[in-house]
Amino acid sequence: MKRISVILILMTVLLPAIAQNELQDSIDARQLDEVVVNGEMPRIKAEDGIMVVDLPSIVKDKPVSNILEALGFLPGVVNNNGVIGLNGASDVTIIINGEPTAMPLQNLYQLLYSTPIDRLKNVEIMYSAPAKYHVNGSVINIVMKTPNPLDGLTGQTTFGYNQAHYTTLSGGINTTYAIKEWTFDFNWTLSNNKTYNRQETFSNHLVNGIRAVIEDDMRQIGQNWNNFIHASASYKKIRLSYNGQFTSDIRNRSLSAGTFGTYSNLYRGLSPTSYHNISVRYSSPFGLTAGGDYTSYYERRCQNLFREDDVNLVSAENRQSIKRYHVYIDQEHLISNWAIGYGADYQHSDDKSRQTYILPPKQGFDDTLSEDVVGPYISAQSSFQWGLSFNASLKAEYFHNQFRHNWNLIPQFGATFYKTPNSIFQLNLTSIRVYPSFWELHGGTSYVNDYTTILGNPALQPYMNYTGQFSYIFRQKYAATFYMLYADNYSVQLPYQSANDLQLVFQTLNMDFSKTIGLQLHLPFDVKNLWNATGTINILHAQHKSSNFHDLSFNNKRWGLYAALNNTFRISQSSPVSLSIDGTYIAGQIQGPGRFAPLWKIDAGVKWRFGKKRCCELDIKANDIFNTCNPNLRINFAGQDYQMKSHYMNRNLKLTFIYRFNGFKPKEDSDIDTSRFGTGR
Repeated sequence: MKRISVILILMTVLLPAIAQNELQDSIDARQLDEVVVNGEMPRIKAEDGIMVVDLPSIVKDKPVSNILEALGFLPGVVNNNGVIGLNGASDVTIIINGEPTAMPLQNLYQLLYSTPIDRLKNVEIMYSAPAKYHVNGSVINIVMKTPNPLDGLTGQTTFGYNQAHYTTLSGGINTTYAIKEWTFDFNWTLSNNKTYNRQETFSNHLVNGIRAVIEDDMRQIGQNWNNFIHASASYKKIRLSYNGQFTSDIRNRSLSAGTFGTYSNLYRGLSPTSYHNISVRYSSPFGLTAGGDYTSYYERRCQNLFREDDVNLVSAENRQSIKRYHVYIDQEHLISNWAIGYGADYQHSDDKSRQTYILPPKQGFDDTLSEDVVGPYISAQSSFQWGLSFNASLKAEYFHNQFRHNWNLIPQFGATFYKTPNSIFQLNLTSIRVYPSFWELHGGTSYVNDYTTILGNPALQPYMNYTGQFSYIFRQKYAATFYMLYADNYSVQLPYQSANDLQLVFQTLNMDFSKTIGLQLHLPFDVKNLWNATGTINILHAQHKSSNFHDLSFNNKRWGLYAALNNTFRISQSSPVSLSIDGTYIAGQIQGPGRFAPLWKIDAGVKWRFGKKRCCELDIKANDIFNTCNPNLRINFAGQDYQMKSHYMNRNLKLTFIYRFNGFKPKEDSDIDTSRFGTGR
């Protein structure tokens, strides 16, 4: 806590000084025929406990072509190889235009990856989302521009080339059209993906007082064809949308060599993995909003594990079929300067899954897991002339399935205080219950080789997350956030060396708790619009404790650091070419009893706009140039001695060509789940 106090004092002293220099650089008076003053738009606005970030202006010169890549430049957001996280939050959900979505995470990422940055209006960061969004916990709300009939047909075509260990090609089209009171969106992307990674494991396994050293070197190759389609139509206040994804020619092969010999493990898709989601939403002029969606997911795959002498050790088939229905209704009344709201949502899901074994001769499962979740809520929102604005809600959630049923109270509070935009204070508090994935609850088993297995856990319990954040935003640009996270009965997948035989078991288990306290700083600066940079520092202390980890216990505590510096350079303010160089350093990560070695990486890229009205764009991006951002996990306690070194091929060269037709500049609209699908791999 002494370190945090020192940092807060430094922030108080340094931020005004930095801002004063920045103000001198970013507001420039020039003598032409008359005096011209160039002002800088505020990057961060705040109200009701919500941060509104002008992300398009932040990434305008960055070599990013889609919304998913752009999210990594938001204050506090970390883009870890395409997985979005939010520092100071235990988990984060992404929604679009304030609408709840039942899309699995990979499908939502695919939609954002195929949506151009030109469609983005701004982004709202909510550390505690109001209940009306029907999302528990932290939220990133992506607010899109809406086309206008005067724009006509606008859009862009994209071609992507990605060279890592293997080549990946992609292409797509994104269009919008408006006529009278109708608006239409269409997005299609096709990609041929091929991935590679390598993992070395060292297990110093203690059985009956005798140590056995087991080593394994595994290389994994995956490939598939992926089609993604998004289409929507809106008429006045009614919106109908469809999202679909089809993944075919799925083949994941691993080759491992080590103490127990050489193994070949093949996962194949026996049919295309398909996902369909249809949603409808209606907003009335008198404060009523109602909507619903239907989701269908299907996956069927098989596994074959062979020893080096072509002996078939495992032959199994997995199948998962999920149907999910979700409906919601919200009502808001405006009374003086108060907005009083209430509503409810209901969700029902049926997960029919099966695992069948031919080899080894063992019993699988074939059952259906049904869930029902009901969540009524009340909310209040107001603002006062003396500087305070807030939103608060209380949700009562009822959860029911074959294993458990319970009521949860989910409070949420977000407040903002400021008299002038120069100093803004925000406070957010919330608690949520997090549920395990469907597949883990079935208790399935996957074999990596003769030594390593992955087990499901039907006894896995949900856990409670309690979070709090206090932020100070200076000059609508610099931000400092102090946060506390506490997860009661927290669960995570961990390896365990069996005390009875030579077996390494990966399984998700509940712990006593997980606790994190941290301070995050967001410090952007600009030098005459030629050098734009943003520094991010996150200092934290994390603790994972378990009294019943199989037959052991642990209490792992550690200080951690996340530091990043993003830089953009231009030769002149009107230059069509910009250069980006970004650096990241991560240290002090823990997972259960395990500790990760430090990570670092350097990224660089170039953006070139050319053609008539700069309708063409070429982005070249080199990620993890030195291939150093590869996790190294070490577990060493109570006789457990295990190490895993990953050699992911994060280093890649990405080339994207974009052609925009008809300007692709729709006018701005004046109105303003973490996935549980999948059998795992």
